[in-house]
Amino acid sequence: MVSTVYIAKNVYGGDGLGRLGDGRVVFVPGAWAGEQVKAEIVEEKRQFVRARLVEIVERSPERQEPVGPVLPGMVYAALSPAGEQAAKEQQLREFFDRARLPFPLAATPPQTSKRPNPQTQDLPNSFHYRNKVVYHFARQKGVWAIGYRQEPSHDVIDVTEDPLARPEINARLPEIRRAVTTLLTTGPEAVRRDTAQKGHVTIRWTKKTGVKWWVGDAPKDLVLKETTCGLDFEVPADGFYQVNPDVGEALVASVVAAYEQGRAAAPDVLDLYCGVGVFGLCCKAPKLVGIESGRAAIAFAKRNAAAQRATDARFFSEQVGRAFRRLRIGPQTTVIVDPPRGGLEPNVAQGLANARAARIFYVSCDPATLVRDLRELTRTYDVASVRWFNMFPRTARFETFVTLVPCAGR
Repeated sequence: MVSTVYIAKNVYGGDGLGRLGDGRVVFVPGAWAGEQVKAEIVEEKRQFVRARLVEIVERSPERQEPVGPVLPGMVYAALSPAGEQAAKEQQLREFFDRARLPFPLAATPPQTSKRPNPQTQDLPNSFHYRNKVVYHFARQKGVWAIGYRQEPSHDVIDVTEDPLARPEINARLPEIRRAVTTLLTTGPEAVRRDTAQKGHVTIRWTKKTGVKWWVGDAPKDLVLKETTCGLDFEVPADGFYQVNPDVGEALVASVVAAYEQGRAAAPDVLDLYCGVGVFGLCCKAPKLVGIESGRAAIAFAKRNAAAQRATDARFFSEQVGRAFRRLRIGPQTTVIVDPPRGGLEPNVAQGLANARAARIFYVSCDPATLVRDLRELTRTYDVASVRWFNMFPRTARFETFVTLVPCAGR
């Protein structure tokens, strides 16, 4: 059945949201806020339906023709960068509103790159920003495809040019594709079978290390060198680092600036889920404690601290939830948390709410778990500011940085 639908907004994930004549919510991928579209229902639930965009009746002024190939995950490929910014900011605001949390949106520092943006210089570069890509490979119709998986089919979309990958990665892509194809199709059968079983190739780029790639697990002896806020960091090849260097720099700089504003009153830093130590070390705190479950990351955090001569920086490999009860948090402590997408463990959120830190900096890659944790933290802390960063242009995701301070009178 085809229905004419007015799209009221774009929800988190990118789908356009409208209502059918019977009041049910309908989600239409590829339809933008303010448009009137014809959509064919493809899935019906009791409270909502999903539909396929058939025709645009009234077009949004923010609609644009995609620049280059549209790959899986590029849900905003046909929306202008300004339209994408507006949609994501509205989505974040609605997460806070539904959780009945204040939303003191603060100005975000410029996130522009020295590399020209083909559409605007006032917004983060929307293309060629990813310094890491992972391509799967699969034999399809007798030919090996190397690229991204298409959900929900898991078919591999062959990628010969990646509009989101760094130019340096794209320059090497033909060579890397030929090398992987050779491993899959020639030589000893054991090598071909082993390569096929590994199933994916990872390509990473850093300014100091250049382009490195591998099939399957990362080489244990490969060390990458990154630079953030003027400091050099060593990272294991399979270690986490922000995939968008330009916006990642802006995010870390914002955390450092917020720390500097209260440095005199709360100089000590507790960096939870610290990775290789980027946030804590960039703050150059006189006393720094970092906790991270990954042993390799902690080993590199210690190496980075030694290289930067951070004499009172200590890093420990342990799950944050298990270590939390032993941590000392006082009125001189600034707590930085940058958890994975699942957010804080319950005892960590509760423990921080009961602690007496001078402030908490929460960096999040998932707005749902962010507001879940903030509901617990705001029992005793106020949300002082919210900033968000379009770390992943053209895709559904973004990063958020929230500053919390103790409630008045606490």
